[in-house]
Amino acid sequence: MSEFDVIIVGGGHAGIEAAQVAAKFSKVALIIPNPNTIGMMPCNPAIGGPGKSQLVYELHALGGVMGILADKTAIHTRTLNASKGPAVQSLRVQNERDAYSVEARALIESIPNISIVRAEVASLLEKDKKIRGILTSDGRTVKAKSVVLCTGTFLAGVVWYGKEKREAGRQGEAPARYLSDSLRKTGHKLTRFKTGTPPRIRFDSVNFDALEMVAADNPAKSFTGRTNAKAHASPTWLTHTTLDTHTLIENNLQHSAMYGGEIDSKGPRYCPSIEDKIVRFKDKDRHLLFVEPDGLETSEVYLQGFSSSLPPYLQDEMIRTLPGFEKAVIQRYAYAVEYDILDPTQLYTTMMSKKLAGLFSAGQINGTSGYEEAAAQGFIAGLNAANFVNNKELVTITRDRAYFGVLLDDLVRWGIDEPYRILTSRNEYRLLHRQDNAEERLSELAYQWGTIDEARYRLVKESLDKVKAEVERFDNSRYKGELASKILRRPEEKYQSVVSYIGESEIILTELEKEKVEILIKYKAYIERNQRDLESRKRYENMKLTGIDYKKVNSMSNEGREMLEHILPDTLGAAQRLRGVRDSDITALLVHLKSR
Repeated sequence: MSEFDVIIVGGGHAGIEAAQVAAKFSKVALIIPNPNTIGMMPCNPAIGGPGKSQLVYELHALGGVMGILADKTAIHTRTLNASKGPAVQSLRVQNERDAYSVEARALIESIPNISIVRAEVASLLEKDKKIRGILTSDGRTVKAKSVVLCTGTFLAGVVWYGKEKREAGRQGEAPARYLSDSLRKTGHKLTRFKTGTPPRIRFDSVNFDALEMVAADNPAKSFTGRTNAKAHASPTWLTHTTLDTHTLIENNLQHSAMYGGEIDSKGPRYCPSIEDKIVRFKDKDRHLLFVEPDGLETSEVYLQGFSSSLPPYLQDEMIRTLPGFEKAVIQRYAYAVEYDILDPTQLYTTMMSKKLAGLFSAGQINGTSGYEEAAAQGFIAGLNAANFVNNKELVTITRDRAYFGVLLDDLVRWGIDEPYRILTSRNEYRLLHRQDNAEERLSELAYQWGTIDEARYRLVKESLDKVKAEVERFDNSRYKGELASKILRRPEEKYQSVVSYIGESEIILTELEKEKVEILIKYKAYIERNQRDLESRKRYENMKLTGIDYKKVNSMSNEGREMLEHILPDTLGAAQRLRGVRDSDITALLVHLKSR
């Protein structure tokens, strides 16, 4: 029998963050059947994108490692929505797929407080409604006071190629066969989701001359401020479906696992299969597809936007209807995967289960999709698992502070009926929660939590002081009688152009600091308006609902009471955002809180 403080089950992106942060404060066991799969990128080998890059910047500010791994293995970086405002500008980093996994495993193995245990988890051990550890499928007992489940798509996983299925968590890997039953026995509700992945095409079988090339940003951008020499080494490319593609798919929908009636699980709305796109968007005669390398010396390219559950023989035909892919050879076929998830309304925003104290979960087991969403949850779950063991207060992040908060609040408050993906449109404060100011918003919190050290916190504060001083210089400098800050607000002006009028600063600023100065000045009025709106709502976020008996709240609607009793929101602000909770219910709660 082994004994640890915290057990992390799974070594994907959620498991990596959970393990590394928990290990700062506790002794950790990372349980995984095959350590070679730590940090695997089973779908697109890329980090970031709209909403997602904001999570990665925030994760880095808090002390996470995804941004570090992404920057170390970057081969193509690009700022999306660069022509739009800073609220939606997002970095996307294409990675060397295999190198990312190698770096992730090396990082985990370099942390003294982490022990890798090769095993499959068979069941949870619990006593008096508290977690006590796990039992492995080969009969070993591993004890711990907290457990974090980061099982991805492996819970009772089944993969589909057309109407042929096999038990697997992903291609070539066995599923978690027993854990679903154990979760049900501890009172948890599970449901079934599906997702998919596109085919991988042999690199040397693609006619790249027929594709539209997308160059990387040069100079390259990064999540951490540190780039590697290969960060703009590779382009990506674009192709598109054709009428032949659409006709072939429409004529063979009955062979699809989903449209043939084999799968009735909910799939991701924002990353649909190619069959979904053809059926749902009949008015479109083409769909854009992204051709992305798995590495600089890879034998494969990833065809983003072309996931499918059609059988392999049809995939061969479908691929060859695409421009540039007339002679393409599929190296790994697309497939769909079905798996069990926990209903996330059974969690607190700390990622701890409401059913079993000390049990935490993160990532696709909570119904999310995407590496970045998994990593963010993993960090919070891992930190709180360690806090639980050390009898410290569990922590979370509210939605008025970060994309982290939006993600946690959405999952627990609303629940989900399809795989959840973070989007900039989900964040009502997205102008305040930009990727450029993540450290400004979250470093103090990270320092209080102990997830970043004093030296790093001091560097962040020094940088913020430099930015503040430069903004003040613009507010006090004039050119031809006009304030420099007013000149910079003109659409055609940039930071450097105004500096050429008023002279260089005595303070040496980095390119990122100059960018921050420009954003703060250009968007000052909008930022201040958003800040006033946030402050007006914040008082509700500070009103705790712990211990409220909703049956004793007078004048509340039945629908509102049922929703509140089901979700058990932490604060009045969270209650206000629930479906079915009326303004009159909030007023009734306010009166009740004052009477208490």
